[in-house]
Amino acid sequence: MKNNTLLVTLFSLIVAHSAIASETEHGHNENEQMHQEKGEKDHGETSKQSHEEGAVVLSAESMKMAGIVVETLNFKNLATEIKATAEVKLNAYLSSKVAPRINAQVLDRHAVLGDMVKKNQPLVSLSSVAMAEAVSEFLVAHQEWQRVKKLGKSVVSAKRYNGANIQYSGARAKIIAYGMTELQVNALITKNASQTFGQFQLLAPQSGVIVRDDFIEGELIEPGRVLFDIVNEDKLWAESQLSPKQAANIKVGAIARVYVQGNGWIVGKVVQKHHLLDEKTRTIGVRIAVDNQTDKLHPGMFVDVQIQSENSQSYLAMPTAAVLRSSDGDWVVFVEQDEIGEFKPVEVEVLKTIGNNSVIKGIKKGTKVVVSGAFFVQSELAKSGFSVHNH
Repeated sequence: MKNNTLLVTLFSLIVAHSAIASETEHGHNENEQMHQEKGEKDHGETSKQSHEEGAVVLSAESMKMAGIVVETLNFKNLATEIKATAEVKLNAYLSSKVAPRINAQVLDRHAVLGDMVKKNQPLVSLSSVAMAEAVSEFLVAHQEWQRVKKLGKSVVSAKRYNGANIQYSGARAKIIAYGMTELQVNALITKNASQTFGQFQLLAPQSGVIVRDDFIEGELIEPGRVLFDIVNEDKLWAESQLSPKQAANIKVGAIARVYVQGNGWIVGKVVQKHHLLDEKTRTIGVRIAVDNQTDKLHPGMFVDVQIQSENSQSYLAMPTAAVLRSSDGDWVVFVEQDEIGEFKPVEVEVLKTIGNNSVIKGIKKGTKVVVSGAFFVQSELAKSGFSVHNH
């Protein structure tokens, strides 16, 4: 009996040991398989990301969201440019002069050179004998007109009624012609103006910056003497003198670029061509309107300009925004590889810029290049750890 029990116990231990060994071996095989599958997966992802060293691969969805456009590089007919020197000038159509219309004395100034002023802002207070006389006549005429108007045509004669109206209107027009505004005239009526007879203010006719204020307080000013020059420097002119042959190839509306030393190029537009030759230089003036909201240009400066002409020439070119600087300062464009969505930076030489296009050298016609969204491609390449540089 004891022998049978011992045999059963021994058999049970052997079976349990076999099961444990089997499970251990099975688990070990599963771990090896998982590691192998993970390694194959990691290898596949790395391969997908880097296909070729220095390249980046983007999905169709990413390209669509980033607005990436790929086109085949080809020759473009671009207008040639005429290079010249120009002088920066004030835009006369956005400038004004402030001057009294009668003899007056300066009482007080309210703005100085360099101030930014708003339209109708007081600039200077003046006093004038002529204005005092005109205001006196106006107030008398106003009182008479109010009295006659209150009585009405049924009481006063038509001659008196019309005469009072004409005298009032004429006196009002006179002080406005002398330099008062409608608001100032109305103030004379509603307030006691006896203490300020002859005093009035000149207001800013436009918003802008004061570039001239050549007078002093207490000075007697003659009619027409300019006290302030106000200009709007947001839009200036760059005037260039060209030969008749050059000017003949330029149309009003042509794109022009103005180079500002230390600030690069500013895009402008030809707005006028003179019809008369300068008698001394035998040249024709061409006027370029330039946006100057960044305050890079100032009247009196001399700048280099490149003006688009009517003549055109075939160039291997692509949009300037698609030609970027690499980390070492070289120009690069992104070329699509054999696989769609795989891009690699290729160094190019920028020969010139015409309008919004850059004429390049270093890649062949027919190459597929990124013409929109290049900055996004460059950013993605930088994230992958590769330098945007390729020799």
